[in-house]
Amino acid sequence: MPGNTPFHGDSAVYKTLLESTKAIPWKIDWSTMTFAYIGPQIEPLLGWSQASWVSAQDWAERIHPEDRDRVVNFCIAQSQAGVDHEADYRALTRDSGYVWIRDVVHVVRTPEGEVEALVGFMFDISERKQTEEKLMALQRELETLSFKDGLTGIANRRQFDAGLLKAWEGALHTQRPLSLLMLDVDAFKQYNDLYGHLQGDRCLTDIAQALGSAAVEPHDLVARFGGEEFAILLPETDETGARKVAERCQRLVEKLAIAHAQSPHQQRVTLSMGAGTVTPQAGMTADGFVQAVDQRLYAAKQRGRNRIEYLPAVP
Repeated sequence: MPGNTPFHGDSAVYKTLLESTKAIPWKIDWSTMTFAYIGPQIEPLLGWSQASWVSAQDWAERIHPEDRDRVVNFCIAQSQAGVDHEADYRALTRDSGYVWIRDVVHVVRTPEGEVEALVGFMFDISERKQTEEKLMALQRELETLSFKDGLTGIANRRQFDAGLLKAWEGALHTQRPLSLLMLDVDAFKQYNDLYGHLQGDRCLTDIAQALGSAAVEPHDLVARFGGEEFAILLPETDETGARKVAERCQRLVEKLAIAHAQSPHQQRVTLSMGAGTVTPQAGMTADGFVQAVDQRLYAAKQRGRNRIEYLPAVP
């Protein structure tokens, strides 16, 4: 029975040591799959009485459903192979909660090498798991922040570079078109000089949000490329689609109607853009594509600003 010690010949002192530790000792007879013993510490931890742990089925049924198949299958396979092992899982409590358990299992074998019993210890690792989950959440948050522009809240240059590489490789593999827009706020230095850097920051943030709404596909990526320059990556978008997004960007920024007294374009903040579409081929590079589109942006600035210059179509 679970309440009786299975350690024949052991002293009362040894039994007391086992039952005073926070770890929960247990033993299962392999031939009958029944508990020969489980420590009384199980009841204050999980709420199930010591006497209720009769068979391995009781153990399996008290594992969280999301962990059960994985843990049971793993432990059976390792035990059958005679391999000591350990498993982390959520053990259900009697009040419908759960506790994270680490089960450390030793396989006892007969002189002939047959599995005779399993003995082990259950450890409460809930606190450790909570700490791990907090660290993982913090890591995810840091990863998110590392890919986000601190001022505007959109993707930063690092995320753009990663997104470009992924999109380029995807387009090269599928032979689907890839489009890119490079955008620059016209006369932004003069805007900063005239209205101050705080207002300049607000201007960039407002433009970033407008550009974010211009790109509508889930895989589109709007990023701050650097300073007052932005980039919009448009995977699986042909030249016609890229033109529509570029024109939408112009309209949305015009709609913001951000005053700029030194702008020759209705004294409003405007954008210059370079746009290009490519179906990557062997020998082409993503950096070369970005450079070509950026040159079209430079041409737009040279030709009066507040305009879009398109890269000649590349088959």
